Amino acid sequence: MPDATFTSPDLTTFARLDELGLEAVGQRVERDRAVIACRVVEPDQWCRRCGCEGAPRDTVTRVLAHEPFGWRPTTLVVTVRRYRCAHCGHVWRQDTTAAAEPRAKLSRQGLRWALEAIVLKHLTVARVAEGLAVAWNTANNAVLAEGKRALIDDPGRFDGVTAIGVDEHVWRHTRTGDKYVTVIIDLTGIRDGTGPARLLDMVEGRSKAAFKTWLAHRPQAWRDAVEVVAMDGFTGFKTATAEELPDAVTVMDPFHVVRLAGDALDTCRRRVQQDLHGHRGRKSDPLYRARRTLHTGADLLTDTQAERLTALFTPDEHVQVEATWGIYQRMIAAYRHEDRATGRELMVKLIDSVSTGVPTALVEVTKLGRTLKTRAADVLAYFDRPGTSNGPTEAINGRLEHLRGSALGFRNLTNYIARCLLESGGFRPQLLHPRLG
Repeated sequence: MPDATFTSPDLTTFARLDELGLEAVGQRVERDRAVIACRVVEPDQWCRRCGCEGAPRDTVTRVLAHEPFGWRPTTLVVTVRRYRCAHCGHVWRQDTTAAAEPRAKLSRQGLRWALEAIVLKHLTVARVAEGLAVAWNTANNAVLAEGKRALIDDPGRFDGVTAIGVDEHVWRHTRTGDKYVTVIIDLTGIRDGTGPARLLDMVEGRSKAAFKTWLAHRPQAWRDAVEVVAMDGFTGFKTATAEELPDAVTVMDPFHVVRLAGDALDTCRRRVQQDLHGHRGRKSDPLYRARRTLHTGADLLTDTQAERLTALFTPDEHVQVEATWGIYQRMIAAYRHEDRATGRELMVKLIDSVSTGVPTALVEVTKLGRTLKTRAADVLAYFDRPGTSNGPTEAINGRLEHLRGSALGFRNLTNYIARCLLESGGFRPQLLHPRLG
């Protein structure tokens, strides 16, 4: 074991009270918490009105929730001296702003611990409040206020963005219908290989107007720097991008393009099932039993699955499902091809084949062809821009779903947006390395 130099035990240093301008003068360990008695180190005897020296009058105490040690809540009882000016009679207290903000119930160290617990460890506010031994509202209000001041309101948070993703997100389920927001994701790090995606902002609603208004409020220089916008098939996002970011390239996300083909396959399977049997699929029906196998890539099929599909497509009555399945597999093959140029050629041929000459019986393929033909430029743009997709947007959407579940739901949209930004706003490096100001 290497030699180490030890000093005398010092509660002030151990509890990091010296960083707050405090000194420990006593301690008391209770059943549910530790209480440390402190005093303010620096005297503050000069009058703030006339500048004359004051005389000590009495003392008051200020109670602050401090960072826990070993998950034992720690409370600071700070003795604050009051002075009275001999000249003007003004009375004031010692300055404790180094320890905490005026009227705050959390010390600066406790507040930083709470913010790190939310951003880095993804704890709930309830768990943070338990660790600080304060009320839920006290912890929530303090963390959100500090998070907005130090992280969310940082003017440099939008700097360097060249690729964004946009999608909708359900933030609240109600009896009268779901409530939606539009989420905007920074995809620059994913595209350039310099870091993960991060949540830029959330706006109420899921319409063209919501996204267009958000873009219009960004500085012109910022809008000019955006090169790529990844999105799903919603035309409102496409139109808003064309109007506010005319030089940006829109990319229709592969996930949503494949889902369009997958939905066409499911709809065709259900229609054929209904036409043949007059009822919805049952566990003994071949079409229903193969519903999952139909969505498996052809190169990933097991021998058993391949035999099941061969038996399914043998009867002529399933030919429409087989034809739609073939379109679905061609699309997957185009996206999975190791050479993007070849994949693009395969997608061009696929779009051409489903845009014209489709038998009238294949109504699902006809509808899919119209969509692909209308958005062909957006679909093909993916192959020319590696690393640009809405996959990270969907991943962040999943993280927000988990956050909402952990909190057992949110009723206030403003609080929800702030919590989502702290959860997925990419603030981890700022908390791990440079100290907050």
